[in-house]
Amino acid sequence: MDGTYHYMLMSNHLLLQKKLLTVLKDTGLTLGQPKVLDYLGEHNGASQKDIAACCHIEAGSLTSVLNRMEESGLVQRRTLNGNRRSYFVFLTEEGERLYKVVQEAFEDLEKEVFRGISEQEKNQFMETFLKIYKNMGEQSPDSMKGADK
Repeated sequence: MDGTYHYMLMSNHLLLQKKLLTVLKDTGLTLGQPKVLDYLGEHNGASQKDIAACCHIEAGSLTSVLNRMEESGLVQRRTLNGNRRSYFVFLTEEGERLYKVVQEAFEDLEKEVFRGISEQEKNQFMETFLKIYKNMGEQSPDSMKGADK
């Protein structure tokens, strides 16, 4: 196993996705939908632009995800204040129900991930991980071109 940052991060991300989708298999949710539900659970009525930015999903991909979620009765897109250029996304009753299921799945997975790790170690890890996240956010893809590996 390669112990580099990029390998461990990608591997952990894929393992988390697999476990999450396994736990949620009876819900009918597909890849991308749990994180959108998670975001909308805290930001119901968000603009598609905000969802895309906060969930790190390209606008075109988000449209596909939202189309499937709307067809499944999980979300509803509406305009607000007569602004027909922007749609805002709201959870339906079924979407709210599945949001709670997703929340519970995320909480259970987080407990599993940090099993055997002290609260102090967890806090230190999360503090460092947040710094890494902020560092990555400061770098645009263009600023990384030509960067040494």
